[in-house]
Amino acid sequence: MNEPAAPRAGAPEGRNGVALIPVLVAVAILAYLVDVLSKVLVVARMEPGETVSVIGDLLTFRLVRNSGAAFSMATGYTWVLTFVALAVVAVIIRYARRLGSLGWVIGLGLVLGGALGNLTDRLFRDPGPLRGHVVDFIQVGSWWPTFNMADSAVVCGAVLLVALTLLGYDYDGTRTGWAARRGAHASADTDAADKEEDQDA
Repeated sequence: MNEPAAPRAGAPEGRNGVALIPVLVAVAILAYLVDVLSKVLVVARMEPGETVSVIGDLLTFRLVRNSGAAFSMATGYTWVLTFVALAVVAVIIRYARRLGSLGWVIGLGLVLGGALGNLTDRLFRDPGPLRGHVVDFIQVGSWWPTFNMADSAVVCGAVLLVALTLLGYDYDGTRTGWAARRGAHASADTDAADKEEDQDA
C-alpha cells in the first residue's frame, strides 16, 4: 500500500472556498450583530458625553459620535470613509470563493462584520446618508481613543491576517515558510507512527 506523501511547500490545505463561505458569513453576521446591538443599547441608555465606570478607570463607557475612522482618526472625512468601507466589503465578497484557509476566513469575516457595522452608522445615522457619525463608547484608560465593537472586530481580524501571512498561511490555503515546514514535520511524524503500527501488526 502506498503511503500518503507529505504536503510540499506551497501545497493547499484542501479546503474549498465555496465550502468556507458559510463560515465567513457566520463570523461576519456575529460581529455585525454584536456591534449593532451594543450601539443600540448604549444610545438608548446613555446621554452623549456621559461616562459609566465598568472596571474603575481602566475600562469605562462614554458615548461619543465619531465622524472619522476607527479610533477617531481621519475626522471630517466621513463620506470618503464610507466609500472606503464599501470598497472593502465589495472586495471581500468578490474574492470569498478563492479562500481556502479557515484562519483567513475568520479574519476576513471579522473585518467584514466590523466594516458593515460602522457602514450602517454612516448610512443611517445623523447628520445624513454617507455622512452619518459612528457611535463610539468603549474607553480604555485615558490614553486610548474611544472605539466600538466594530473597530475591535476590524483590528482583531487585521492582526490575525497579518499573523497568518507572517507564518506562511496564504489566503488560498497554500503554505510557505514556517507553515510549510510545520506541516511537513507533522506529516512525517504521522507516517512514522503508521509504519510502526503496521510493523507491530
